[in-house]
Amino acid sequence: MQQPLRNFFQHIETFFDGPFDGALNPMRQLGSLAFFLYWIVAGSGIYIYIFFDTSVSGAYESVEWMTNQWYLAGIMRSLHRYASDAMVVVAMVHLLREFSYGRYVGARWFAWFTGVPIIWFLFFSGVSGYWLVWDMLAQYVAIGSMEWLDWLGIFGKQVANNFLSPITITDRFFTLLVFIHIFVPLFLLFIMWFHVMRLKSPRINPPKMLMISVSLALVVLSLVYPATSHDKADLSTVAINLDFDWFYLIAYPLFDAIGPGPMWAVGIGVTILVSLVPLLTRTKREPAAFVSLEKCNGCSRCASDCPYDAIEMKPRTDGLKFDIEAVVDANACVACGICVGACPVSTPFRHDEQLVTGIDLPDPSLKSLRDSVVDTMNKTRAKAGQQNAIMVFGCANGINLEKLSAEAKANNIHMGILQVPCSGMLPPSFIDFAISRGSMDGVVVMGCSENGCYHRFGQFWTEDRINQLRDPNLRTRVPRERLATIWADPTNLAKALNQVSDFNKKLSSLPAKQPSTTSGGDK
Repeated sequence: MQQPLRNFFQHIETFFDGPFDGALNPMRQLGSLAFFLYWIVAGSGIYIYIFFDTSVSGAYESVEWMTNQWYLAGIMRSLHRYASDAMVVVAMVHLLREFSYGRYVGARWFAWFTGVPIIWFLFFSGVSGYWLVWDMLAQYVAIGSMEWLDWLGIFGKQVANNFLSPITITDRFFTLLVFIHIFVPLFLLFIMWFHVMRLKSPRINPPKMLMISVSLALVVLSLVYPATSHDKADLSTVAINLDFDWFYLIAYPLFDAIGPGPMWAVGIGVTILVSLVPLLTRTKREPAAFVSLEKCNGCSRCASDCPYDAIEMKPRTDGLKFDIEAVVDANACVACGICVGACPVSTPFRHDEQLVTGIDLPDPSLKSLRDSVVDTMNKTRAKAGQQNAIMVFGCANGINLEKLSAEAKANNIHMGILQVPCSGMLPPSFIDFAISRGSMDGVVVMGCSENGCYHRFGQFWTEDRINQLRDPNLRTRVPRERLATIWADPTNLAKALNQVSDFNKKLSSLPAKQPSTTSGGDK
């Protein structure tokens, strides 16, 4: 299931990259869009509550008055309805997308596991809102919900019997419904916060332009197709013809078809199955990063750059003059290597036999990375001859590097390719090393599509380090014209190849590269 679904999402995201800038692609902002839609629902709900009558006799009439007064409250009622529907769609697509990308195993199990009750509370919030309208649809939903609960026998008597006659529904019942419809969304907000609490700097706000676009789209929909009610609820009749909301109420026709027992089995079974997906998935967990205290000076850069808050700075334990040291939480580490790229000691210019850095991965280690770089550069230079030799550092979650290499070779482009877990693992000094100490005419850093980094911040930190906005940064002496960054999904092989080809042509137009005479300690 997973790979075809991932291919589907990658093609959809590539399609949206056309009309949208990478940062505005809604498919890469699903989590933050869900938060934004929640605030629209909450704000519009508070507004229409001002006009809502919480009595049995007045609830329907107050909603009808709001609908007719479109300029005062009707548009807000429609906005409340459509933003709620949109939140369901965004949340479900977000769940499927995270599943397709495998972002539910290892340290990410917590976000996945806490995301399951979010879906339940989201549906409960919407269903309780439909009751408040107290039209024929609300009557149908109320009776179906009570019959579902009655099957459990936890109330001692059949609660659904209260809906057999109008006199059994009181104003106190509606007060309870209002309380539920307010309390449940508040609890939903708490779970949403809990859902992202283990992520560093979680994105809970989409870009402003995307917020404006989504808001305008919902307002236009509210004006063109305003939300309306059915006839007033009548407990002496049975609701037959209903204009259904398939986003929130999809379970009710299934309940009618299979009955309460099987429906409970489906609901509980699916919930347990989805919750246990991280345990049911057999994946090899990569060894966590580790700290070498003899090289750690407590600079905190690794802790600052870790996307998963897996590194904590604690008081020094080895007696060295520094106050703090980095400590890795192996249960939270996903072995992305971004911390290695953040360590100022991670440099290939050193001649230590062991090449130990402050923080490192068991595989690939910094030493093995340096050895691979030297070996790849030598082989690529020998094959290129008098033509351009390009060193490519590629992300494991981006373009298929083997296919790219084959296509480049067919186009007479000589590339040496080295794969890293994330582009953020690459210390900027390796770019310097490949150009100034090595024999490479240019360097390409490749990673996931723009704003779609598999490890959240790897792409951003890489660009900031290259542009000297974040330490450790790329030295000024490195000619930027000999460096290219390419961000593309695996579906964008042709795009990546075109950019590599353009970069190769650009290198051919540059003056011959002058050999470096410095040892790496200059600016």
